[in-house]
Amino acid sequence: QYSTGGRSILGRISKRGSKYLRTLFIQAANVILMRPHNWNRFSFGAWLQNAAPRLHRNKLATALANKLARISWSILRNEKTFDAPNHEVIAI
Repeated sequence: QYSTGGRSILGRISKRGSKYLRTLFIQAANVILMRPHNWNRFSFGAWLQNAAPRLHRNKLATALANKLARISWSILRNEKTFDAPNHEVIAI
């Protein structure tokens, strides 16, 4: 992660981990991208609607997979549940 001009830029999805797990995240992202009418149900729906016109579909899927991986890691690392409507991780 690095920041410039008040904008936080997260790193790319790495090829160092499990290839199978990366594949699953990319497939999950593609499933989400196939249903744009459901995007507003997700905490990252506004981000998706802003990014979709700017990015190529494959690049958008990879960015979304990266976001899903970070959310998943945070949930597993902190042993907390994800409360999507409030956009935060809360204690169990």
